[in-house]
Amino acid sequence: MTTDSSRFLYRGARTGQISFPLGGLGTGCIGLAGNGRLIDWEIFNRPNKGSVNGFSHFAIKAEQDGAVTDARVLHGDLHPPYQGEIQAPRFNSYGWGPRREYLTGLPHFEDVTFRGEYPLATLDFVDNRFPGHVTLTAFNPLIPLDDISSGVPAAFFDFAVTNTTDKTIDYTLVGVLANPLPANNVNTIEETTWGHHLHLASDNLDPAATEYGEMALAASTAHLPNAQASWQQYWYRGAWFDNLETYWTDISTPGPLRNRVYPPQRAKDKNEGALAVTVTVAPGESASFRFVIAWHFPNCFNYWSGYPSPRLVQQQDVPPVWHNFYATQWTDVRAVADYAITEWDRLYAQTAQFHDALFASDLPDTALDAVSANISILKSPTVLRLEDGTFYGWEGCHPSEGCCEGSCTHVWNYAQALPFLFPALERSMRNADYGYNLRQDGGMPFRLQLPLGSGYWNFRPCADGQFGGVLKTYRDWKISGDTEWLRALWPAVKQSIEFAWSPRNPDRWDPDKTGVLWGRQHHTLDMELFGPNSWLTGFYLGALKAGAIMATAVGDVDAAAEFRTIFARGKAWVDANLFNGEYYYQRVDLEDKSIVEAFVDEIPLVQGGDTLAAYWHEERGEIKYQIGEGSSIDQILAQWHADLYGLGEIFDREQVKKAAAAIYRHNFIPRMGDVYNPCRIYSLNDEGGLVICAWPAGSRKPAIPAPYSQETMNGFEYSAAIHMIMVGLVDEGMTAVTAIRHRYDGERRNPWNEFECGNNYARSMASYALLNAFSGFEFDMTRRHIGFKPVRPQNGRFRTFWSLDSGWGTFKMTPDAYTLRVDHGELTLNSLRLPVAAPKPLAFQMDQNNVGFSLAGDLVQFTSPLTIQAGQFLSCRRG
Repeated sequence: MTTDSSRFLYRGARTGQISFPLGGLGTGCIGLAGNGRLIDWEIFNRPNKGSVNGFSHFAIKAEQDGAVTDARVLHGDLHPPYQGEIQAPRFNSYGWGPRREYLTGLPHFEDVTFRGEYPLATLDFVDNRFPGHVTLTAFNPLIPLDDISSGVPAAFFDFAVTNTTDKTIDYTLVGVLANPLPANNVNTIEETTWGHHLHLASDNLDPAATEYGEMALAASTAHLPNAQASWQQYWYRGAWFDNLETYWTDISTPGPLRNRVYPPQRAKDKNEGALAVTVTVAPGESASFRFVIAWHFPNCFNYWSGYPSPRLVQQQDVPPVWHNFYATQWTDVRAVADYAITEWDRLYAQTAQFHDALFASDLPDTALDAVSANISILKSPTVLRLEDGTFYGWEGCHPSEGCCEGSCTHVWNYAQALPFLFPALERSMRNADYGYNLRQDGGMPFRLQLPLGSGYWNFRPCADGQFGGVLKTYRDWKISGDTEWLRALWPAVKQSIEFAWSPRNPDRWDPDKTGVLWGRQHHTLDMELFGPNSWLTGFYLGALKAGAIMATAVGDVDAAAEFRTIFARGKAWVDANLFNGEYYYQRVDLEDKSIVEAFVDEIPLVQGGDTLAAYWHEERGEIKYQIGEGSSIDQILAQWHADLYGLGEIFDREQVKKAAAAIYRHNFIPRMGDVYNPCRIYSLNDEGGLVICAWPAGSRKPAIPAPYSQETMNGFEYSAAIHMIMVGLVDEGMTAVTAIRHRYDGERRNPWNEFECGNNYARSMASYALLNAFSGFEFDMTRRHIGFKPVRPQNGRFRTFWSLDSGWGTFKMTPDAYTLRVDHGELTLNSLRLPVAAPKPLAFQMDQNNVGFSLAGDLVQFTSPLTIQAGQFLSCRRG
């Protein structure tokens, strides 16, 4: 299925910024540009933005009666600018025009339309001069819950070529792949049962070296009757423009490619090779050309801290190099290529099944765009998988290295795609944090260090990250229903909550167990707040409430009672003292220097020097970097988490709705060009967005407020906007979501690279929760319960995708029926909440058998546990 919406169709200038990531979970990726070029080769265990890999590309030629009638690179026009690139090598940079590797000087297609519905990209190559029609479907498998199939280090390309003429034509699809390895390059052709692959390696690397790796270009011919393969192990090597000149002569010559071989000592490095498949196609018929680019760079190391770092020198028991997880699944690139080709039909079918289920969801197109586009972050170089399978993430990516290491707790707090699509991987993040990142005093640095076991990051814990970890543990427990997993983590989770009042906490968050954070509170805006505020205290309250429930589940009765008592005390104080009638704010006397002086460190861990130098504004007599009377975009963020996870009330419900409305009223800026922003420019001119902090008329704005206050950041905006939708402010929430995606329209920015502090920024995966918000999805697999309460169903109709630990599928509502379908895995239920609008009789069936149940309001309780297997559905007739 492909949606009919033009929202996902990119043409002309709107293709100019596209880089659609093709790669597996934690494998790196190759970018597919809007005009069909292969860019951003981020497969070498680190980011590589703006890169090319030699002249790697695909091309096609058509032959009739022994003559070549047309040959073209499978690219569209290159969009401006054409001046050249400042950072490129001399004589190939700014002032020299586009790089030769872009192949803009070769015949190519006049136009390309790009339909991007992640994880599938479909490109139509349009040119009246070419005798046929070419459509490319590009993907990497994305199958929720199946992390192995979704973790293949490869890019899949299916070129469908249709003969639109009245004569038989021989079409040859050519793939070219450059060898990126150091000299000496060794390019070989290997025949298999399914076709051929061009294997690229080096004869000068130890398999244990961090640079070691190999690549392959594979082409399937077994699925094509009468297909013929040909190849060139090496392009012609010469000077000047000899290689491209000779290649295009070869392409334009009738018949198969003629092989070319060099001895290793002459191959040196950066050698292109080519693999071609020729098929005869009758008028009106089509042929499918399947190619795979596979890679295998198994060895990782901590390049950002030095190799080996001083920390590792001190701990010799921690190996400084580890394997990518994918290297434990496929021993070499041949195994990757073989798996990709032989499993192609299954991998594509299951990926398409997920795509169809997701894109059939009855969300506004812009919301569905936000959900699907940001799932791609999981396939970007923001993500690593360690040798044991542990999932690890940067915050985002610099052009050539990760940005802000350590699965940063306060950033990954916002991300919601992984816990629902791959819950086991999300739980591995909890295991790593509580197993390797919790200090003996109960404090958790917010950046996990690699390799695992190499020690702690030398910085203070952050309040939102510390307590957000508890909320995430609660969520992951409810998604999985795995109380034994929780039981194993509980001592560490409990200790992390108790750190709030621990005498070993130098920031003195809540020494008197008031349920309110009073001390120095580091947070995701990279500095500290002093004194009570709903944003960070909300996380504390959420952790206390979730902690009490989890403590009860594992039999820790004393902890449960204590956490409940502290929670109740804190909630009452916050609702009574931090709400000004319109929104929640921070209570702090900005002119009280003693607040800062109380937290002077012997070893200052802060930007800007020692604590006084960093926080005291001598000229204005104020504490710097506070929010004070302002409206913070995150003031009720903890309630967003609680509502998503079924935790219940953290703040007063009516006050929360007023606060959400105030965030829209004060923080949403329709035109960022009309306001002042000294911070980073993530939106500008006619673009709108929700700013981090706003100070309504009559409120006091600090002379120097919290960092980033006047800028927009996607992940913050999504969480606030989604919360608006959840409390009934649907139009306001969607206005904010639409403003974000307007900024990523393909012409201004890449739709599949929302950036904040770096590219492919993890926080943007907050957008996944739009699915939960619009469907009213609730879950508690500890009780085997799920439910749906759609927002604004149209004429009593609604459909949505859902995913949990044991299975995924769809829910469909019509005026007369409900259908719950499982497409993958299974789902066992004791109860189901339905949007029962009227007391009509209900009747449930599965496999045409009646299902026993009782009904209390909108809650359906099944007589006995009901298991729905993949391919089955539970139907309910009303009336």
